Amino acid sequence: MTERTIGIDYIARVEGEGALKVRIQDNRVEDVQLRIFEPPRFFEAFLRGRSYTEAPDITARICGICPVAYQMSSVHAMERALGMKVGGQIRELRRLLYCGEWIESHPLHIFLLHAPDFLGYPDAIHMAKDYPDVVKLGLALKKVGNALMTLLGGREIHPINVRVGGFYRAPTVSELNAFRPQLEAALKMAEQTVHFTADLDFPSVEEDYEFVSLRHEREYPLCEGDLVSSRGLKVPQDHWEEVFEEIHAPYANALQSVRKGTGTSYHVGPLARYALNRDHLSPRADKLARDVGLENVVRNPYRSIIVRAVETVYAVEEALRIIDQYKRPDPSWVEPPPVTQVCSGGAVTEAPRGILYHGYRLAPGGLIEHARIVAPTSQNQKRIEDDVRHLVEKSLALDDAALTDACEHAIRNYDPCISCATHFLKLDIERR
Repeated sequence: MTERTIGIDYIARVEGEGALKVRIQDNRVEDVQLRIFEPPRFFEAFLRGRSYTEAPDITARICGICPVAYQMSSVHAMERALGMKVGGQIRELRRLLYCGEWIESHPLHIFLLHAPDFLGYPDAIHMAKDYPDVVKLGLALKKVGNALMTLLGGREIHPINVRVGGFYRAPTVSELNAFRPQLEAALKMAEQTVHFTADLDFPSVEEDYEFVSLRHEREYPLCEGDLVSSRGLKVPQDHWEEVFEEIHAPYANALQSVRKGTGTSYHVGPLARYALNRDHLSPRADKLARDVGLENVVRNPYRSIIVRAVETVYAVEEALRIIDQYKRPDPSWVEPPPVTQVCSGGAVTEAPRGILYHGYRLAPGGLIEHARIVAPTSQNQKRIEDDVRHLVEKSLALDDAALTDACEHAIRNYDPCISCATHFLKLDIERR
């Protein structure tokens, strides 16, 4: 019996640190473990005993790539707990801020983290030598997203302008109109991105996913809607804990989310949003998806890079729509009521990587008694393991180096944010 082990201490182009171990015996995959070893950061514990008003600023620190998602989920959850309804221009500004995050995050993944896999480079720096215009395109598009987050959030990383009920300051009409030319340029760049990604070569793969996302009756989901799935699930978003649960895998510091009662994996993120909300894409994003031949439901995880590009077009179009109808709200927030009794609330929003759940219980006076935060990568972990297992089962003839590369690429399809999930990649393949 021959045993081979491959170890890679750290792999670039994922956010955070972790490991993957695949055990193969007698040409059969016995075990796949996505080992997230980045230390837990205990944000849920930090929140206990703090005022609910502090949650948006504290949770924003969970991630430097998608802080808006954490702020939006926290404020929506708090407002549900307090019985608040925030609409009108404040709601539109929240969507606009979220668009900035999608415009910033999706190109980061597409051009700097994922494209090198398809073009045969170890990283974007090496890729830039042969594809300088491609890398410049990605950086320019990301810059517009960052600038929009700064305009609305006060700064591009960990924004400081978000509060329960709305914003500390709303931008003026002239400030948003002055930003419009940057978005018009970004729209052209986003269209280029769709065509660039569609021209890449993709492995022929189809996975039987249960897609899960928000679904709103009128719009592509960002902050509101019901939780739905491709297998018939439809519940209010604050019922997340009734249909999903977190389990502990002894080899990881991050909990894994599964369907409650079955223990099965599910898939969140661009593929899920697109499959369940294809009819709510903006006109230009819809046309581009059709022009490049995207089917209504994409089950090839490698083609998620195209869907991310289409969503970037949507985010720019949506930002332009919001700016064109904008009227400055005065005041820029809805005043929360006093917390006179124990109350609870949960909310889901669509981070770039998929649904992000926050659930809180507040004591009289407004101190947080309990907090639960479930990141998109936590919800995709088990599904990633399933994808890797299927890949390895079909690729046993590859040598260890080639199989290592293939596993890494399969994981990067999800744009995992391991730092968020612990609140990759060391690869160890064991053959027997």
